[in-house]
Amino acid sequence: MISKTNRKMERTRRHIRVRTKISGTSECPRLCVYRSNSNIYAQIVDDTKGITLVSASTLDKEIKEKHSNIEAAKEVGALIAKRAIEKNIKNVVYDRGRIYLSWSSKRISRVCTKWRIAILISNLVYTKK
Repeated sequence: MISKTNRKMERTRRHIRVRTKISGTSECPRLCVYRSNSNIYAQIVDDTKGITLVSASTLDKEIKEKHSNIEAAKEVGALIAKRAIEKNIKNVVYDRGRIYLSWSSKRISRVCTKWRIAILISNLVYTKK
């Protein structure tokens, strides 16, 4: 008989699998994206020091759209890219976390590349020319 899958366990396994392959350094920190039902969060983390360099979410005052939709993802991506450029961060490693590459996380990465931040995904560098 086929047993029912435990979704929480599957998400945890996915998250662990992604995090074993991705790590942020001082030169190339990690851009992690999290989407809940109501908000979108993004932060750039230096794993060697264990600190968050830049963060943005739909809870910030600069964001007009306060939901977890495509327009909010665009605004969060633009805000985190702006803050990263202010901190002189040019390259990041993309960490999708426990979620698949959904529309919101793709939108954040596309906005960051428009702001000329190179994103490293699976040993391939994507940057806008």
